[in-house]
Parts: sequence; C-alpha cells; structure tokens
Amino acid sequence: MPEKTAVVLLQMGGPDSLDAVAPFLLNLFTDREIIKIGPALLQPFIARRIVKRRTPHVVENYRQIGGRSPLRELTEAQGAALEKVLGPDYRCFVAMRYWKPFTAEALDAIKLEGISRVVALSLYPHYSRATSGSSINEFNRVFGTSGLQTSVVDRFYDHPLYIAALAEKIEAGLAGFPDRGSVDLLFSAHSLPQSFIDEGDPYLDHITATVRLVMAKLGSVRHHLAFQSRAGPVKWLEPSTDEKLKELAAGGCRHLLMVPLSFVSDHIETLHEIDIEYGHLARELGITDFRRMASLNDSPTFIACLAELVRTAER
Repeated sequence: MPEKTAVVLLQMGGPDSLDAVAPFLLNLFTDREIIKIGPALLQPFIARRIVKRRTPHVVENYRQIGGRSPLRELTEAQGAALEKVLGPDYRCFVAMRYWKPFTAEALDAIKLEGISRVVALSLYPHYSRATSGSSINEFNRVFGTSGLQTSVVDRFYDHPLYIAALAEKIEAGLAGFPDRGSVDLLFSAHSLPQSFIDEGDPYLDHITATVRLVMAKLGSVRHHLAFQSRAGPVKWLEPSTDEKLKELAAGGCRHLLMVPLSFVSDHIETLHEIDIEYGHLARELGITDFRRMASLNDSPTFIACLAELVRTAER
C-alpha cells in the first residue's frame, strides 16, 4: 500500500469571529515580511497602536458580511474537493498565516496521521514575498526540523487550468449581461507597495501575464487592470481600483464586471471591499449595472489545476 502524501494548503487566513479581528490584525501588522513599520524592535509596539485604531472599522466591515471571514471553510472545501480528485493516497490540511489553523497545527495533524511526505501548495497564484513568500517561509520554519520530506508549489499564475478556470467564471459573468459588447472588465488585484516591485518582486509581472493569457481566451472585450486594498502612507501600485472606477464612469462606462485577481476564494476583499464599497461607489458614479465575477472557490477546473500542481511537485 503506497504511503500517503499530505497536501498543505497555504492561505492568509481571516478572523473566525468579531473577537478575533484584533488578534488577526496584530499578527498581520507584526509580520515584517508583509509590511515593515519602523525599526524591527519597535514594530510590535507600533503595530498594537495601528490595530487599536483600525479594529472598530474592520469589525464593522466583518459584521456586514456575517461576523467572520469564510476563508477557512472555503479553503477546507477546496481541500475536500482536491482529495476527491487526487484519490485516497492524499490528505489535505489547511495552514493559515495570520489566524487559525496555524501552520504548526497542520504539522501536528500530519504527524498524528503518520504521514512523512508533504507538498505545500500556496493558494496565492502570483508570487510575492509579502504573501506567498511569508507563508512559505513560515512553512519552512515550522516544517524545517520536522524530518518530513517536503516540496513547495509557490506560484501558478500562468498554469493553463488556472487561466481556464478564470475564463470560465468571466464568461459566466458576461453571460448575465443583456449585451456582452457593452461590458467593461475590470481586473482588480491586491495592491503592493511600489518599492517591492522596484526591488525585484515578480508580482506585477505575474499579474499582467495572467491578464494577457485570460484575455487571449476571451477575445475582444474591453478590459482594464487596477489594484485594491492599499494601506499605509507609501506609494502603491497604480491605478487604484477606486480611481479606475471614476475614470471608467467619466468615460461613459455603464456596465461593469469586476474580476477579482489574485484572490482564489471569497473573503473580506471580495465580499466587502468589492461587493459593498466599490459597488456603492460605482452606482454613485453612474455605473448602473455593476457585477462581480464569482470567485473560483471550489470550481472543478480550479481544483483540477491544484491537483495537477500537486502531482507535478511530486515527480
């Protein structure tokens, strides 16, 4: 009987209750791989001040989407679907970076099952040291002394099945409009400080490659790229999503399909930032038909992509 392989799904994580918002934010703002705030020695102190100021607003945002992030349940559903595709010789585990279940909990669960071969699968399609890099570094710190045999998948921005999964969801979204030709696509990716790109981070190149490959499948649809979720007084990737919405509305756009890019599951950035905040802004600006592409979540094509990534990592 062949030995089982553990697949560890690496994700950002999100608070599972309103009480968890503050500790989740503190874990986020004390991670110098995602954001550097002052000298390393002072970052925990500064982070606590930032979290105290931001928590009431963030709590209200989570309250509006049901009081918690759905990311854990959605990632577990992806893992369950992936196990079905891979077969009985694989077991999937979830390792969140900033909230439960943490990477160390995944290691404990794997040891309990007596599995010695592990594939870490980052669920960030586009590599950045601030997202994939931080989760993979944490995986290496936790698993590095475990004695287990490990391999890592750290990107899949150009994988044909990932591109196909996005194109399928976009086509489904476009089909809901009366006239496909009247629709603008707005790809919205999580932003990143411009300094990261200047220092060689490949994230922007990965994002633009994904857009190019998806549009090659879709054909002649007007499309645009913007960046959301900025935080802090530094220069971020441009244009911002809110500024792009203003530009499109001023140019006569009335039918818009938002395409969350770099997000493979629903969470606060899709359910609140896009659906509620940008939806409200778009309607105020005169974009009368504002919609969002359904997130990949457990799309069969996307799960097939993950399965192929795992199998390739084991060769």
